[in-house]
Amino acid sequence: MKSATGIGLVFAVACAALGLLPATRATAHQRDASVTVTAIRAGHLIDTDAGKLLTDQIIVVTNDKITAVGPASSANAVSIPAGAKVIDLSHETVLPGLIDCHTHLADGARDPSGDPLGYLKKTAAEVALESVPNAKVTLLGGFTTVRDVGVYRALNDIALRDAIARGDIIGPRMYVVGAYVTITGGAGALTGAAPDVTLPWDMHYGQADSPWEVRAVIRKLANQGVDAIKILSSGAVLEHGSNPNSREFTEEELKAAVEEAASFGLRVAAHAHSAQGIKNAINAGVASVEHATMIDGEGLRLAKVHGTYLDMDIYDEECIEADARAGKIPLDFVAHDHDLGQVQRDNFRKAVAAGVKLSFGTDEGVCPYGINAKQFAFMVKYGMTPMQAIQAATHNAADLLGHSDLIGSIAVGKSADIIAVAGDPTTDVTLLENVGFVMKEGVVYKSN
Repeated sequence: MKSATGIGLVFAVACAALGLLPATRATAHQRDASVTVTAIRAGHLIDTDAGKLLTDQIIVVTNDKITAVGPASSANAVSIPAGAKVIDLSHETVLPGLIDCHTHLADGARDPSGDPLGYLKKTAAEVALESVPNAKVTLLGGFTTVRDVGVYRALNDIALRDAIARGDIIGPRMYVVGAYVTITGGAGALTGAAPDVTLPWDMHYGQADSPWEVRAVIRKLANQGVDAIKILSSGAVLEHGSNPNSREFTEEELKAAVEEAASFGLRVAAHAHSAQGIKNAINAGVASVEHATMIDGEGLRLAKVHGTYLDMDIYDEECIEADARAGKIPLDFVAHDHDLGQVQRDNFRKAVAAGVKLSFGTDEGVCPYGINAKQFAFMVKYGMTPMQAIQAATHNAADLLGHSDLIGSIAVGKSADIIAVAGDPTTDVTLLENVGFVMKEGVVYKSN
């Protein structure tokens, strides 16, 4: 039995009382018992693989999969099957469900201070239950898939992922990492407590201080059923006693992480702010560098040569600065953050110009949950076209996660994760901040 099972039961028992189950949500067993066919009339459809805007399209969904897509009227027209339920989005722009590759849904209610020491005041069950609304609001915002990249209460994210997959609660499809893989006192450690305070097991689950300890932690996580590995290659902003300019883990330790993860079919995401921490992670073979704040010219070159994704959260600085002005953030965190927001945004522009692979990641939880789409406007402001920004959160994100066969575009055989907005987001990307229709796995969760 997995350690997260007890937390998962907490989710299941509490959800009905909290009113967090969708009225139209069918369980996997119920869906298997019958065939449901839905046809969607799309006035416009964004082909995120080709980067094109199509008009007058029909999408046929059978149970949870897309079984046909094409023009409504032409020699190759797609016909609506007899008896199908028809959803009319002929005045909307339809696109695949969005993907956020850097979230923290399972970290409980957002604390504007960003101070991890707050977890010492809560049980793991409290944090787990506080996370349920985070999942719901993220899905209703149009994000049907997330990669949740770390929790301070280890394995909470596994429980949340599994509760969503069972249909106990509403939320996006989750790919999770289980815990931070971090050095002692590092960016993923819960630091700042008195030295004579003994932390519970789940607050130091991912600690490792040598290549073999790194391997041991990854073996534990793989046994718990994680989907990816998150390792910390530099210091952090929202962490006591940390330094974003530092290098954490040696290149040898990082290579051990990538090699061990690969033996379990897992990809590695590396948190890194510092230029050297970024380059060490890229040279080690990670799939993505998270934040990539101070990446230099050599780092950009290495990222392009290795095909490494940069997952740069360039919007959340707005929330950090607003909370700092309100006096909510510890002063040492404010000092860590000094000037880094603009440095990261300028380097994002350089990464776009250099043709480096870029995915969509917001560090959701730093800002209020559910406003992930506000980052699109900043991606456009700092060098992307609207289509490129949309592809970062669809085609590119699916590629980074290794699930392009399932998500990232509206195509036959893929999961019926479909959203719609009024207007054309390829000309005004801010329209994605107001998603009016959300379908995940063939089930409609939101429709205006």
